[in-house]
Formats: sequence, C-alpha cells, structure tokens
Amino acid sequence: MEHLVQWYTRLTLCRRTLREVLLPSSMVRVGLAMLQGARDEHAEALRAASIQLNIDIEIVELRSGVEVDSLLDCIVLPGGESTAMRKASQSESLLTALYSWMEQHPHRPVLGTCAGAILLANPGELQTPFLRAGISRNAWGRQRDSFEAEVEISLKTPSGESISPQNVKRDKFNHQPLPVGDGASLENTTSFHGVFIRAPRFDQSSIECTPVASLGEEIVGVLDGHRLALTFHPELTGDYRFHRWLLNQANLSQ
Repeated sequence: MEHLVQWYTRLTLCRRTLREVLLPSSMVRVGLAMLQGARDEHAEALRAASIQLNIDIEIVELRSGVEVDSLLDCIVLPGGESTAMRKASQSESLLTALYSWMEQHPHRPVLGTCAGAILLANPGELQTPFLRAGISRNAWGRQRDSFEAEVEISLKTPSGESISPQNVKRDKFNHQPLPVGDGASLENTTSFHGVFIRAPRFDQSSIECTPVASLGEEIVGVLDGHRLALTFHPELTGDYRFHRWLLNQANLSQ
C-alpha cells in the first residue's frame, strides 16, 4: 500500500509540472471541491462566466488532498451537507489540504455557497475560521422549508456578454448539470434570484466582515478579504455574477 501511495504522489507531481509547462500562465485554474452538492452546476456556471469574461480557465476537480496545489488560482466550495462533507473528506484529507491552501494563499479568492459557507465560517475546532461571521446550520428549517426569494446584492461584479445557457453533456462519472435558466436579463439590476435549500443563516450580531447580499434586513452573503460566502445557490440560477467575480479576482491576482 505504501508503494502505491508513493507512486500516486510522484504521478501527481509529474502532472503538476506538465500543467505548469504546457498551460498558458494567463489561464485561471479553478479548484472545484468535489465533496458533495451542485458541483456540476458550479462547473457549468464557471464555464459560462469564463465565456462572458473571455478568460481561459481550467477546472480542476478536487477529490483528494494531493490534488490541491499552489497552481490553483481560486477555489469553489459547493453546497451540500456539511457534516457529510467533513466525513467524506477524512479518507483523502481534502478539507485539510483546502484549509492549508487558503492559509498559504490568503489573497487568492474563494467562493463558498451554502455548506461551503459553513466550512469557511466554521472549519472545525482546531482550525481558525476563514470568515469573521458566525453561522448556524439548517437554520431556515427542514428540506420542505427550502424556498426561493429575491436577494439584494451590493458586491461589485464585472459585466459580461449575454449568452445562452450552456448545454453540458454527462461527464466520465455519468454526472450532468441540472438545466439552469438564463439570468442575463436581471444582471443589470441589484436583484438576484436566491435559491435557499436547507440553508444556513449567518449569526447577524457576529458579522464583522462586509455584507454583500441581503434578504430584507437579513444578511445572506458576506465578503471577508478574498473569501466570498453565500447561504444560497447562485449556480442554480443562470445568473453568473458571483462566478464572474471569482474568475476576475483570480485573474487579477495572477
């Protein structure tokens, strides 16, 4: 077993070296944590946002800690069930590697949605939080209490060309993104269609970072440095403003 681990590690290092040599330096490398949740929808939104911004991207699907390296320009932590994500990560040390990457690269952007926001605000007992905001799991209620509502956003995002929804085929694991609508008609407003699925809630009195999205009087999105956390699912809307923000910030930090 030890021999196989060493072989896999050497293979991964070789792949990193090849990517560094063969890929253009201007390409944005997005690490997408494949723990749970709407991972494929995030990938589709990232591809659409890259087309809108005319930025070349490489989406690196992260399933193991050894796949998290310094060549990543940004990271997406998708939604799901945070407890299950922590357990699923243990065997491959993925969360440990992601947290280490965020500590080593504090100026590289991170987007965490729903459970991803929980992991940023509450990464674990021995880990310093990546957000200056407390958060509560499933605070809106059970699955049947999930809802959609218009959210007011104040985050400055780069504009992009209107494009048709991307038709993505099934991948090698037989996954396929859910159909998403075209939210381009709303992108000139400050309104955003929020999809809240067993959503967490920020502890409002504990927020010490910048609010960027609100539902009425309640803050549902925050920005702390280069870490953007949303309690809703922008990847399910066809409105790619938050994904454009991520790619643009990553492109600027290269």
